[in-house]
Amino acid sequence: MKNHYFFFYLLIVLAQVLICEWFNLSAYVMLSILPVAVFCIPTRYGTIPAMFIAFATGLAVDFLAEGVPGLNTMALVPVALVRESLIRLIFGDEPIIRQDPVSIRKYGLGKMTFAIFLVQTLFLAIYLLADGALMRPVLFSLLRLAASDAAGVLVSVLLADLLTSEERR
Repeated sequence: MKNHYFFFYLLIVLAQVLICEWFNLSAYVMLSILPVAVFCIPTRYGTIPAMFIAFATGLAVDFLAEGVPGLNTMALVPVALVRESLIRLIFGDEPIIRQDPVSIRKYGLGKMTFAIFLVQTLFLAIYLLADGALMRPVLFSLLRLAASDAAGVLVSVLLADLLTSEERR
């Protein structure tokens, strides 16, 4: 099933819209699962296609849930921009050259968690800065970044396993 990833990708986008609309955890926690979806885009798609996918995804979530056009888009496109470099840095050149998916099963929980932490932190740092972090106390912004990052990484590790489950078949 070639479109396995994109089926789950669309489910994650739908889940993100529902999270934004119905599951506001607290003022300190913003749960975003979009960075892992962009990070796990199959490596056969290069940086430019991944950036277009991230752009479209961000706009869709901005218009369907957030209400602030461009906020998710502005934070998600840089994740797609650094995706290939991050894969090379953490997992080596093999996934890019062989167009293999990066997965917990192949590279281990530690490496995948670290990669997800980096993309989640990048996304949240840009998102929270654009969302007015400079207007709030620094401690509040740092606590919001840390709490959102922790929650996002926990959920995203589970989703990464689901997104890359195609290699088990």
